[in-house]
Amino acid sequence: MTMLPAPLRDPAPMLERALHDWGGRGDLWVFGYASLIWRPDFDFAERRDARVHGWHRALKMWSRINRGTPECPGLVFGMLSGGSCRGMVFRVEQAHVPGVMETLWQREMPLAVYDPRWLTCHTPRGPVQALAFTLSRRSPSHTGELHEDEYRRIFLQARGRYGTTRDYAQATYDELRKHGIHDQALGRLIALAHHQP
Repeated sequence: MTMLPAPLRDPAPMLERALHDWGGRGDLWVFGYASLIWRPDFDFAERRDARVHGWHRALKMWSRINRGTPECPGLVFGMLSGGSCRGMVFRVEQAHVPGVMETLWQREMPLAVYDPRWLTCHTPRGPVQALAFTLSRRSPSHTGELHEDEYRRIFLQARGRYGTTRDYAQATYDELRKHGIHDQALGRLIALAHHQP
């Protein structure tokens, strides 16, 4: 049986801090920019298109559980600083927030890699403050720049508890396009996955 790596940080106080910052005074908004769009895994009362400025979606985070293993890491998306990002915001009713946050933490924060942040998300019905899972370039889980051949190898080999990196990237690309979001950088990576040398 594969031993999972230890968390980089303790996720429990990070959850407590996020709940404290939310404050319990109303509904919770969550920003999804990758798999949360096509597999949110929690009940929500409303969903809206949204854009965040100052952050962008990037397939530059090592995944040693969900889409890879410690021996053969895969990739998942993180939000890196700079640029902008189109995605979706989900509104969770106040009464359901504690349970939804527990679910989110089990899924997104088992190794406490992400930095949860409250970001202003611009929607057709006005801005909302939403919880988003961002990635620091200083994190050991940030890949830095990867060569095309490395992306091809990962698309070919990496598989974790939720499936392959390649399927994850394709599902995200397909769902973004359904919502009229055209991520050109992701499109180029998808092309690499389909054109193995």
